[in-house]
Amino acid sequence: MFDWQNMRHFLAVAKSGTLSGAARELGVDHATVGRRVTALEAELQTLLVERLPRSCRLTAAGVLVVEQARRMESAAFDVTRQVKSQQVTLSGRVTLSASPVLATHFIAPRMFDFRQKYPAIQLSISAQAHQVSLSRGEADIAVRHVRPSEPGSVARRVGKMKFDLYASRTYPDLALPEHWAFIAYEREFCDMPQQRWLLEIAGNRNVACELSDITGHMVAARSGVGVAGLPCFLGDADPMLVKLEHDGVSFLRDLWLVTHRDMKRSAIVRTVMDYFTESFASTMELRP
Repeated sequence: MFDWQNMRHFLAVAKSGTLSGAARELGVDHATVGRRVTALEAELQTLLVERLPRSCRLTAAGVLVVEQARRMESAAFDVTRQVKSQQVTLSGRVTLSASPVLATHFIAPRMFDFRQKYPAIQLSISAQAHQVSLSRGEADIAVRHVRPSEPGSVARRVGKMKFDLYASRTYPDLALPEHWAFIAYEREFCDMPQQRWLLEIAGNRNVACELSDITGHMVAARSGVGVAGLPCFLGDADPMLVKLEHDGVSFLRDLWLVTHRDMKRSAIVRTVMDYFTESFASTMELRP
């Protein structure tokens, strides 16, 4: 038999193709990953990974092992989910994944209220721009901006996030739309719906600066550098910003609350989902 933790590290190397990538995924240093893979190779008495200068390549034996290991990992996740889904008490840890803007500006401000109502539930909030895997146990619940397609997931639409244009009240060109300069996302985010919407409105007008996240856009807009496209629940609540009239179309993103179908049976997961469903419904700028 082999140590499952060694196998987990080997799977991470197979997935990322590098020791450093596996280390980032697992939250350890690359030396630990290398040591774990070497230990697995010793347990199985075969070479699984070729260490190249800039990457790792699976050997023929490694390819065979990784396919079986993925099935084992999937089964392990199934066991973990099914055990957790039987939980009937409202105590324990629940992981909730959401985009950084919602995690920081919508979920985190509600932690005190949630704690008052459910003191035995520990919420772990993961601010992720990418979609986490619910089937792999990367989160118990996720807030998504698109309808989920992951097999085994169940979802409810809980709101809509409306965007509009905002600028500082002291922005010099506030009354001169033809002179507006815009705050956009970096080019790697060019396919994001809100980026396409903003640039369509901007047209031939200048882009003043590019930042990677909405919080950065809001701070830059406050500074007076230009016009930002912000979620209305943020822009309307900021006394330093003013909503701008423009000729462009409005922009909305759906909000979906998602969990794995196994986890839907868990009382603690249902409680968290019900709480945030009500939170979205009670927020005028986000309600369905």
